[in-house]
Amino acid sequence: MPIPPDLLALVVCPGCRADLEPAAGPAGEEELVCTGCGNAYPVRDDIPVLLLDEARRRS
Repeated sequence: MPIPPDLLALVVCPGCRADLEPAAGPAGEEELVCTGCGNAYPVRDDIPVLLLDEARRRS
């Protein structure tokens, strides 16, 4: 299930406070990617995991 747009309007990157955009991860899983710093945050069971320790740097 995709993340609703009204929820995306509320959440920001915990590292730099920039907007997040939905994207597909390397294995096809859903993730949120920061438009500022480029960190990618996983979405598990339709819940965004917005922890810096869980983020991966997108190349």
